[in-house]
Amino acid sequence: MTPTLTVENLSVAYEVTDRGGVWPSQRRVTALHPLSFEIAPGETLGLVGESGSGKTTAGRAILRRVDVAGGCILFQGADITRASGSRLRRLRAEMQLILQDPFTSLNPRMRIADLVGEPLTVHGRAGTRAELRGRVASLLERVGLPADSAERFPHAFSGGQLQRVGIARALALNPRLIVADEPVSALDVSVRAQVVNLMQDIQREEGLSYLFIAHDLAIVRQISHRVAILYAGRLVEIAGREAIYGRPRHPYTVALLDAVPVPDPPAQRLRQRTAPLAAPPDMGAAMQGCAYAARCPRATERCRAEEPPLAEIAPGHKTACWHPV
Repeated sequence: MTPTLTVENLSVAYEVTDRGGVWPSQRRVTALHPLSFEIAPGETLGLVGESGSGKTTAGRAILRRVDVAGGCILFQGADITRASGSRLRRLRAEMQLILQDPFTSLNPRMRIADLVGEPLTVHGRAGTRAELRGRVASLLERVGLPADSAERFPHAFSGGQLQRVGIARALALNPRLIVADEPVSALDVSVRAQVVNLMQDIQREEGLSYLFIAHDLAIVRQISHRVAILYAGRLVEIAGREAIYGRPRHPYTVALLDAVPVPDPPAQRLRQRTAPLAAPPDMGAAMQGCAYAARCPRATERCRAEEPPLAEIAPGHKTACWHPV
């Protein structure tokens, strides 16, 4: 079966202006180093990393919202890396985005009916007024909102309800891939699970593929089939959910999981935590060897001199480490 999404050696770089000296100078900062993975139809890949790791940049690059420096992106087997104009417009109908904060991503001056129906209008799929109203009503019902929501404005809704509106908007064009960028991080803890359960129900019924970007490891574990770990713009580990949470092999993945508190005070006190030894690296600085070496308790001279490749250490389990745990 052809993967919904294939990413091969995808990289992103930005030109940054330094104004610290007498004359401004330009330097090139690599935000995302060559990144490769696949997402199968009906699969969710969780993309995890701390702030500044490059996970949002990866999502935006896949959707062609930022320029790609190298590599290629295949959507349902077709190379879309250099797609432009009408072809890119058609592709974007099948590759949708759910943003982090529904309070800022939805226009407060538009009614919910207009927000949900806008993608259909923009892509010429609105039909008659009656057809558009019917489609909007169906989408709102699909995400668990009452029909009278259509005539209300965003300020009348809670964060969880607004994110449901965002999901309905993303579903309007019947996409095959949805990039969900921290879709529940701005919501109350009490409603996060409800939104995730809704996304899972829709996935089972529609066969959608998700790239689920997050830093909340509990949510990622709930929704993902496989998990990829990013550090300093590099993919350091990727495996099935149970392998990542049951037996992580990269020291950074171990440190991330150790930082998650256990709801058992005696057990929490007995845990042996792996704390990073230094601050995250400067993404704009020249780097030699493993990007995690300065923070890793297992680092050796080889780690500081030579960057490890992403290699398979078990079936379906890859890690970039000279000394896997």
